[in-house]
Amino acid sequence: MSEVRRRVTESLRGLRGDGRGWILLSIASGWLLTLGLRFLVPAVIPQVKETFVVDNATAGIAVTVVWAFYALTQFPAGLITDRIGERTALAGSLAMSAASLAFLASAPVFAVFLVGAAAFGIGSGFYGPARGTALSRAFPTRAGAAFGITLAAGSFGSAVLPLVAGVAVDELGWRVLVGGAVPLFLAVAALAYRVLPDPIDEYAETTIDTGPTFTLREALARVPDAVRDRDVLLAVLGLTFYLFAFQGLTAFLPTYLVDVEGIGQGVASGVFALLFVGGGLTQLAAGSLSDRYGTVPVLVTAAAVGALTLFAVPFVDSLAVWAVLSFLLGTRMGIAPVANSSVIAALPTDAQGASWGFLRTCFFLVSATGSAFVGAMADADLFDESFVVLGVLTACAAVCFQRLGAR
Repeated sequence: MSEVRRRVTESLRGLRGDGRGWILLSIASGWLLTLGLRFLVPAVIPQVKETFVVDNATAGIAVTVVWAFYALTQFPAGLITDRIGERTALAGSLAMSAASLAFLASAPVFAVFLVGAAAFGIGSGFYGPARGTALSRAFPTRAGAAFGITLAAGSFGSAVLPLVAGVAVDELGWRVLVGGAVPLFLAVAALAYRVLPDPIDEYAETTIDTGPTFTLREALARVPDAVRDRDVLLAVLGLTFYLFAFQGLTAFLPTYLVDVEGIGQGVASGVFALLFVGGGLTQLAAGSLSDRYGTVPVLVTAAAVGALTLFAVPFVDSLAVWAVLSFLLGTRMGIAPVANSSVIAALPTDAQGASWGFLRTCFFLVSATGSAFVGAMADADLFDESFVVLGVLTACAAVCFQRLGAR
């Protein structure tokens, strides 16, 4: 126990003091809600399909719309964050997300539901770039651990909120569940605006030289040079493969468990939640492991395990094995904190927000089609085969990560 306590204490060192603990708490809480609500939709897809009388492919488009507009927001969000600061960007993102959820919950027809999904994608899209630069600036020597804790909070939200939705949706309905999140978003938005410093690095462990202030045109002109680095491109390509598979997996795993495996929706939501439990624990470990042992071994291991577990999906036929496999499927989420912090660190600070936003737009926009891809294959009676394809793409991500640093 003393060894565990020592490791926890060591992991938290440098993450508290001078207001940094509040920075981490507010950012992590916002990400918990943002990511949790994004994965609540897949958990209630059976009810959404019933409400609007749509098939799997059409329901998959709704998830794709969320992620596509999330992706399209990344680049302008990065530019805006460079201009207005992380505090305003993060609080504004949470407030916009709250408004979009209220709209989504009241949608009378599927077309309006898609508009609400797009609005939530835009609102939540402002969170990612600001979250990344805020953590990197506030925790320059502990970025991996800070990212790990924040993304683990998102995984916790992704586990708990869909689980609650799956259990309560028959009693309350999906509209009440979505609309009930609005006051939570507003509360965390107020917290973030109150506790985050402006500029964010005034409480950092070291003073960060942000260089000269550039005009919008000058910042845009610097983006191509910032993203031309070979390792940055390899990491982004690997992230694209990984995220495409992740979108397809998380959008339709609950539906697969219900429709193909014949598992009840409440139990299926519990199995789905285990994916994010495994992901959260892996993210906590991955951030600290990368700080200690390096980026490449952690990325390659997580991607390799992710590929193998996807290949196993069509062959599982018992609830106990599904519980174990779902937990192991979540270990792929250890890729995110390591890859994010390493890419951001490689970008010049004077165009960091714009460059990171541009890259996020690229890999999220491509990967957003993963849910529509799996939905279309499911309607073509190729549900099992879709997971094999996702496994192959995850293996491609492992190859990209293995080449990092090689010349």
